[in-house]
Amino acid sequence: MKFNTKTIHGGQENADPAFGSVMAPIYQTSTYKQSTPGGHKGFEYSRSGNPTRTNLEKALASIENGSYGMAFGSGLAAIDAVLKLFKPGDEVISTNDLYGGSYRLFTSIFENFGIKFHLISMDEPSNIEKYINENTRLVWVESPTNPMMNIIDIKAVSDIAKKHKLLLGVDNTFATPYLQQPLDLGADIVMHSATKYLGGHSDVVMGALVVKDEKLAEKLYFIQNASGGICGPQDSYLILRGLKTLHLRMQRHCENGEAVAKFLKKHPKVGKVYWPGFEEHPNHDIAKQQMSGFGGMISFSTKENTLQSAKNIVEKLKVFTLAESLGGVESLAGHPASMTHASIPAEERQKTGVVDSLIRLSVGVEDEEDLIEDLQQALG
Repeated sequence: MKFNTKTIHGGQENADPAFGSVMAPIYQTSTYKQSTPGGHKGFEYSRSGNPTRTNLEKALASIENGSYGMAFGSGLAAIDAVLKLFKPGDEVISTNDLYGGSYRLFTSIFENFGIKFHLISMDEPSNIEKYINENTRLVWVESPTNPMMNIIDIKAVSDIAKKHKLLLGVDNTFATPYLQQPLDLGADIVMHSATKYLGGHSDVVMGALVVKDEKLAEKLYFIQNASGGICGPQDSYLILRGLKTLHLRMQRHCENGEAVAKFLKKHPKVGKVYWPGFEEHPNHDIAKQQMSGFGGMISFSTKENTLQSAKNIVEKLKVFTLAESLGGVESLAGHPASMTHASIPAEERQKTGVVDSLIRLSVGVEDEEDLIEDLQQALG
């Protein structure tokens, strides 16, 4: 089954054995009747399992070419479950231009429990080996990174992780499985903030993990149930609905993203534009190898390089909405330094390029002419 077909049918062969509903029903129930103590039809309590969530988890595994999927209450809840695989004294290596929420979870929560994090540049994968020791357990990657759009060679990092018997986790939120499939490149765990492109309509918050290894899946299922960071059946239904148009939406996100990136690159009031489709973008060749397109996420700085110049632009936008999040059908603009990455200390943000003049765009599926016209009037 090819990808476009998987988004509609993958893992859904028996979505509703009761009445033949084309869409998986919403099982809005917390518990299930048992014929005898311990005798049930596969579900006993909805924290442990719910038919709607199970259908979603099968669909997630299908589109990422995995074997096991797990749905959580948010992307951070999914990462939280991964980190609970480890114990005090263990170490994690991750990228230094990490999503602000991941940074906060790493440094403000799990460092307090004795897990050590090395946040480093991964533009050159060999840099990772300098930080590997007998306590290292996990390498955690974003590609493209949020918000600097850096590209990390997942296959090369996978080779290093396997050499040292480490787990490799990849946050695939920006690329989605439409553009990039990390498990096929050697990753052990794929994570999504399903809130974003997988849902696609800015109406649900959810996270997901997909793996191939059965033993790893068993550990993560145990954590999912024991810690209880699950999503509800209504949210599961909304993500299932979103998946069915993922391939259509992503094609348009990519087309509009390219048009907007090229417009910004030529504009006299724009400084740097960060989009992996440009030939001069660092690791552009890697992006071409491991991605089938370059996506709809773009960051750019203003020529003035001041906070006020960025504020002036985002506050004037009319089609783009100034808001947190990304990946919906509507175009959004954000100011990472004061919004998504505000939890990262200013000196750390600036080291990786998250300066006060940086603006991040999630380019939606509107007409590209309207998006460019909106940016033109906002830039003045």
